[in-house]
Amino acid sequence: MLSGYYFMSIHIILFGQLADIAGNSVFINDVADTDSLINALHYTYPALAEAKYVIAVNRQVVASNTLLHENTVVALLPPFSGG
Repeated sequence: MLSGYYFMSIHIILFGQLADIAGNSVFINDVADTDSLINALHYTYPALAEAKYVIAVNRQVVASNTLLHENTVVALLPPFSGG
């Protein structure tokens, strides 16, 4: 038995120039929170480290480290302007 540890995959959706860097949709395995997710993404896609974006977890923009769970959907949203 692995004492409560199991494989978890987080689905990340990317938009705009972020999708140009990493694709429209990626999966990152075994991350517990948004900080570790971002570290994994920056390691895998170094150009993301230079990009500006906000993070949404299950359609809610988050400003601080947030725990992730199985079936969580994360979106990386580039800056946008509107009128």
